[in-house]
Amino acid sequence: MLESKFQRELKKELSERFDGCIVLNNDANFLQGFPDLTILYHNKWAVLECKQSPDSPYRPNQKFYLKLLDAMSFARSINPDNKEEVLNELQRAFSS
Repeated sequence: MLESKFQRELKKELSERFDGCIVLNNDANFLQGFPDLTILYHNKWAVLECKQSPDSPYRPNQKFYLKLLDAMSFARSINPDNKEEVLNELQRAFSS
């Protein structure tokens, strides 16, 4: 599955799973390596870096931002293989 198709389907699933959330596309040209999506939900937030597969390479700064942002709130790399696991973790983070 192409990353763009996966990301499109993921955004729809996030909106259904977290009713009332706002899902924002981040501009890769603005801050190199910043994760693809920001999810705002009630008083919490998360970022997700979408990958086509578990083997997809990281671009410069992506791992740095995932680590930094996860320490602040919630940040993960997500792909079709780990999607359910990550969404379940996100559910727990948003519920706490």
